[in-house]
Order: sequence, then structure tokens, then C-alpha cells
Amino acid sequence: MSGDEERTSPVAHREGPATAKRAQVQADVLRATEELLASGSSYADLNVEKIARAAGISRTAFYFYFADKRDLLMRLAGDVTELLYAQADIWFSGDGDSPEEEIREALTRIAELYRVHGVLIRAIVEVSTYEEDIATFWRGLLQRFVDATARRIEAEGHLPDGLAVPTAFALTWMVERTYYQQLVQDDPVPLDAMVDAIVGIYRGTVYGG
Repeated sequence: MSGDEERTSPVAHREGPATAKRAQVQADVLRATEELLASGSSYADLNVEKIARAAGISRTAFYFYFADKRDLLMRLAGDVTELLYAQADIWFSGDGDSPEEEIREALTRIAELYRVHGVLIRAIVEVSTYEEDIATFWRGLLQRFVDATARRIEAEGHLPDGLAVPTAFALTWMVERTYYQQLVQDDPVPLDAMVDAIVGIYRGTVYGG
């Protein structure tokens, strides 16, 4: 990766008010990045020139909307976690038919998003192993799931005082690690069996049965 991709371009990065053009350009850049990753490019292989060209914009335009490639990856990570949280909310909010069905539905929906956005999630997780700011950002995004899980556990009232947060932390990171490994394994566990296993862990841990 060349040095000019490690620093912000002289063109100032400006958030500015949301506009239709801004939204479209950002969507094009995010789409182009995911497509490049899907075609076999690694995050390390990508440079701003390649991303901008795939999105149909100039380098100057790229730097108008994104501070640098790291900013882009964080934006992508934020987008995908928003999607994941929306799917998990059926359990967080208790809007399903029963706790077990809520957990099962949430896990199945999340697994589908991991399948659809697998190349992106792999890039985020793998870059977080050597880029500390990406790691910190990713952990911060996952903390939202920990907090929501802890609130649901506390609302259920089955665990002793003081165990809701550590239990939520363990469950959240178990799902993240498990689904990531499902992406990278040559012979992953069949989805139905994996969901059954995680549902059983949630049921036994949160509900004691």
C-alpha cells in the first residue's frame, strides 16, 4: 500500500448535510468496495484509486466523502452492524412468539446477513487483528449487542445479580466468533445444526433449561 493511502488527502473530508448526491456517491463507493472484495481482492490489495474507479468517481471525489481507506472500512463496518442489529432486535425487543423462537429467528437472520456480506465481515475482522483503531471500532460496535443482550437477560430475571453483563459479553462474542469461523472454514457446520446448537446454549444459559 502506497504512502498516500495512509494519510488523508489534501481535499478536506467533509461530512456536510445529507443530500441525494452524497448518499448516492457513498452508496456507490460502499458497493464497489464490497464487489472488489468479493472478486478476490483483499483489503490490503485495495487502494483508493482502484476503489474510486470501480465506483465511477475520481480520487478527489473519494476524499471528499471519506477521510481515507480506513474511514471507508469503518463506515462499512457501521453499516453492516446496523443490519445485524435490526435482525437481532426480535429477541432484544421480545417481539416474537416465544423467547426460543425469537432467538432462533434472530440467529437465522444474522446468519443470512453473514452469508450475503461475508467478504466484508471477513475483511473487517481480519483487519482488526492488525489495525488497532479498526479493532477498537469493531469492539465498540459489538458492545451495542452486549448491552442489548444484557438488558434482555436482566428483564428475564433468571440469572443471579451481577451475571447479566458478563453473560451477555460471552454470548455476543460467541456468536461473532462462530459465524466468522463459519465464513472461513472449508467445511462449515450446516446452518440448521449451528443455529440449533446456539439456541440450546442461549436457552440453557439465559433460561436455565
